[in-house]
Amino acid sequence: MKLLLKWLLSAASLLFVAYVYSGVEVQSFTSALIAAFVIGLFNVVLRPVLVVLTLPVTIVTVGLFLFVINALMFWAAASVLDGFHVNGFGAALLGSLIYSLLGVLIESALGGLFAKK
Repeated sequence: MKLLLKWLLSAASLLFVAYVYSGVEVQSFTSALIAAFVIGLFNVVLRPVLVVLTLPVTIVTVGLFLFVINALMFWAAASVLDGFHVNGFGAALLGSLIYSLLGVLIESALGGLFAKK
């Protein structure tokens, strides 16, 4: 139940990102659902590999390179999907920052809602 709710709220937050920032475009809620799924899939499969491969750069930049990796996941999802478009790497960076902040809020809210007793 929590996973399904997180997926729906992530899709809604992706629509919100597209609404507040013109560099990200989402055509419909269905496109947002698919994009949220693909972004999550990329974050589970590709992100750990990229984090390990870029560990020296991440250490030198005191973790700031992780923002670049998040932007790459966001941009990669947009490049493989129809209905979800990002206007370049700068837009992917800002869009992924907004999307990540909303994801933290969603996770916090769901953590409180589904707290184990």
